[in-house]
Amino acid sequence: MINLKRGFKVVSSYTAKQIKLPVRATQQAAGYDFFAAEDFVLPSIWQPKFIKVLWQLFTKAKTDISATEKAAAEKDLQPLLVPTGVKAYMQADEFLMLANRSSNPLKRRLILPNGVGIVDADYYNNPKNEGEIFFQLLNFGLKSQLIKKGEKIGQGIFLPFLLADDEVHPQQKRQGGFGSSGK
Repeated sequence: MINLKRGFKVVSSYTAKQIKLPVRATQQAAGYDFFAAEDFVLPSIWQPKFIKVLWQLFTKAKTDISATEKAAAEKDLQPLLVPTGVKAYMQADEFLMLANRSSNPLKRRLILPNGVGIVDADYYNNPKNEGEIFFQLLNFGLKSQLIKKGEKIGQGIFLPFLLADDEVHPQQKRQGGFGSSGK
């Protein structure tokens, strides 16, 4: 039996959808390019509700901003999760760092609002979403961006990590999917 160290597999819900597994573009590339699993529209943050609240804050308008207006503006600023249809397996002392493509902010006005994403080894095959990797993106451009299925959306780099001396090892097992370890 072959002992697999690290790599990528298609999530079961995408097996019949011709998903592209991440690949390195050149011989010396550190990152594996990830591709969108489906067409995805990423709206601009510059929606009327957000602009209205921003204008009221900027001009220090005397009118109060309602909780409904604030909530709608906040929703316009929320990043969206672009699916890849892919999961990653790795050793227990490794993680997959997700990073933006260098061309995304410059050419398409797309950013990862958290800077980088971290995919832990125990995210693989978690019970909530099977470990599917998503890229959290925010569009600060003036118009919506259509991300086409198979288009490069980000990159991932496998890295080792070290533990602190005298650490009390966590006993909790991962129960959920995206963002579940922060609870």
